[in-house]
Order: sequence, then structure tokens, then C-alpha cells
Amino acid sequence: MPSHKPFLQVTWDDDQTSARGFVVIDQLVTGIATGGMRMRPGCTLGEVNELAREMTLKMAAFGIHVGGAKGGIDFDPADPRAEEVRERFVRAVRPLLERFWVTAGDLGTRQEQLDATFERVGLGDTSFHAAVLRAGDETEVRARIRQAFDTHTDGLKLSELVGGFGVAEAALAALEHRGIPAANARAAVQGFGAMGGSTALYLARAGVRIVGITDSRGLIVNTSRGLDVESLLAARDEAGVIDRSVLREDDAEEPGDTWLGQEVDVLVPAAVSYAITPDNCDRIRAGLVVEAANVPTTAEAERALLARGVTVIPDFVANTGAAAGAWWVILGEVVSPSGACGRLSAQMRPLVRRLMAEADAGGVSTRDAAVRFARDNARRLAGEFGSVVAFRDLYSGTQQEQQDRREDGGPGRAPAVPVAVADPAPADGPAAQPQPACPSSAADPDLAEVLDGPAPAGRQTADTLPAYSAAYWPGPAEGDAGRRP
Repeated sequence: MPSHKPFLQVTWDDDQTSARGFVVIDQLVTGIATGGMRMRPGCTLGEVNELAREMTLKMAAFGIHVGGAKGGIDFDPADPRAEEVRERFVRAVRPLLERFWVTAGDLGTRQEQLDATFERVGLGDTSFHAAVLRAGDETEVRARIRQAFDTHTDGLKLSELVGGFGVAEAALAALEHRGIPAANARAAVQGFGAMGGSTALYLARAGVRIVGITDSRGLIVNTSRGLDVESLLAARDEAGVIDRSVLREDDAEEPGDTWLGQEVDVLVPAAVSYAITPDNCDRIRAGLVVEAANVPTTAEAERALLARGVTVIPDFVANTGAAAGAWWVILGEVVSPSGACGRLSAQMRPLVRRLMAEADAGGVSTRDAAVRFARDNARRLAGEFGSVVAFRDLYSGTQQEQQDRREDGGPGRAPAVPVAVADPAPADGPAAQPQPACPSSAADPDLAEVLDGPAPAGRQTADTLPAYSAAYWPGPAEGDAGRRP
């Protein structure tokens, strides 16, 4: 999108070190934008700009009425002064963080570090401050966030598991679209941190054979029976490095860069940006590249892959789970890991299948199809909720207004953007049954048929809204909010 211009760019120079920081607000929706705060040596304004634009696409692709933003600090997070640098940066851009920019942990910045920084500078106990400030009951929202993000499932926090779960769901949908059963599929994952680890876990649980995993020490492979992902997760340290003492006799080690050439169906780059380039993309043997990292494939490399028939599922679709899950919790639409995973699966699978079908039919990349879809949704969201507005409610008010407009819009009028659509149990009826912490990826209802069927005239119900117009959520997990369209 060469003509695209961000809404706001800010550059900060530290007065005590060589650190330089950047904030880019790509677009405001409902007067607010969201995106993480990273710290790495060599971080540039251009990088932050691109990532902020990706956040706009992520939010729009999943119908969340928030714009995209990003923060970055050019400094080594391992430097003993890093925490002080981050705090000075937060103080400098505080006006944005107070009202307009909802941020979170990112590369080189853990969420716990960021929350502690916010508390020290007087912005409350969460980096989601700008969103919490708009709630009618801040105490309730803060408690909901703490509960959801402190819960561990499969040894993972919500922010860790839901991101990788979404990547796994995207990969499974892509395999299904290509007619490859999960039980017959093989995958390799580059990176074994929060995103790569949970992606490998949920792919393996769906029956996909994980034959290769990299960490900073190299590639671990087992092409015959696959790797024991859960054992490797248990032996992983905070940096995502695997203790080699747990490897089995037939597990082997290879140089780290050999992950690209593995004979697999799915390749998952889940580490650094720009890992797949024109210089190395010809080594890829996979038919599908599902992006878990942010911007892991350069544009030139993706064009070369497309020419060879390799499909890339773009990051702003595949890895949106962590951001979407956080916002569903903030808005009170889900409050548990099972609710976030269930809703993410219900949106991710039909979206990926439909984007791939559209790309195949049009002879374009899946990214091209996804960008068009997300940009259209972004325009509708800005029109529905406002863009540069002073201080609009993010919570039930905007959703109730949207519902009222639909009901007044006449027969057959579909909503402009996705909404949550679970019906709560009646007051005198049975309570919703608890669901697994994260549903088995192998058990996928055929949501495409449900979502793509013809819609009757009159007010549409959850099971008749088109896939591009509504998020079908088959039922709330215990304690999760249910909403009618």
C-alpha cells in the first residue's frame, strides 16, 4: 500500500543513552489504537510504521473496532539500563498511552515488565490503561483482565497460548482447503518461544507430525515419527531454548538455517522478522507458509513463492489470536482461555478457507485477498464507530448502538462488521457447559457451510450471517459473555 500514510508518527531521543524510540498510530477507530511495544537494537521508524499498519489490518480482519499502532525502542533489552530506558520512553509518550494507545508486550519486552512500568509512572497496573479508562466500571475490567491473563492452561498464559492456537487453526484450515488431512501432514516450526511453542503444541494435538523445531542453538528434527512437542516444551527455558538432554535416541540436530528446506506440508516462521528473503526462499519445500512471526517474509520472497505455487497465510490473519483474545477480554466478550480459543477457531477457519478460495479464483496471493478484505472492513469500522473522535465508549454503548441501527435498518440488512454472536442460556434453563481449555483442533465443525449459506429476509440470526459479515460463535464457555447480533 505505497499511498498509505499513518495518522501520527512520534520520534523520541533518550537524553541519557543512545536509545531512540518511535510510536506510530496508523489509524484511530473509536478514537483509539492498539499495538505492542518492542525493544531491539536496530529498531527503525520504518519497521514500527509497517508493524502499526499490520495492526490495523489485524483488528479489521477480525472486526474489532480499534485502530492499529506500534511502539519501538532502538536499544538492547539485555543491557542493564534497558528497564530505565523503557520507563523514560513511557513517560515521554504518556499522553498517548493515557487516552489513545493501548499497548502490550512485544519483542524484547515482557508483559509483566510493561505492566510494572505503567504502575511506576502512575498509569495503573496494566498497559491496557487507555481502554480500561473508558469503562463504566474500571475495577471490574481490571479484575477481568487479571483473571484471564493470570490463568494458566497447558502451562501457558492466555497471551501465550491463544496466539499459537490461532496460528495452528490457520494452518489446519489451509491444509483442509488443500485437501490434506491433519493426520497426514508434516510441519516444521522456526522458533520455540511463546508463539512457536504453542503453535507446535496445538498442531501436534490436531494430529500434525512436527518433524522440525528450531531454537537459538539449531534445528531439532525427527522425520520418521515426529518430535515429542510436549516433552520439548517442558524442557524449554524462558528464552525458548530446549535442554538437549531430553532428546530421544532418534531425534537429531542440524544447523538452524536448515529449517527452510524441510520436506513438510506446513512451514511456520515464528521467530524474527524478514526470515524468508529472495536469497533463501528457493530452499522452501513446503506448500504452505503460515506466518506466526510479524513480517517474516519479504514482499519479493512472497512473490517468488507464489510463482512456485507456495501459499503464504499472512501474519495479520494467522497470528492475530493474541491481540484479538486480549481485546475480547477487555471488552468482556470472553473471560476464559476456552472462550478465546473457541471464538478464535470459529472465526479463523472459515476466514482462511474463504480467503484462499478467493485468492485461487482471482489468481492473486492470499495476502492480496486478505488486505482487500481487511481494508474494506477498516473503512466500515471507522464509519461505524468514528475515527478521530474525542472519547467514545468502547464497551456496551457502541455495541448496543450498532444493534439498534441494524434493527432499524429494514429487512435483510447485514451488519457492517463482525460481532460476537453467542446466545446466553435462559435464566431458567441449563447453564452453559464448561468446554475444554482449548478445543481440540481436530474437531472442527463445518462452519463454512453454516456461514456461507443463503440468508433469509428479515433480521438475520447468528447462524445465517455470511462469514465476512459476522463471527459465528457456537456457544459461550462457562462465564463468557453471550451477545445477540
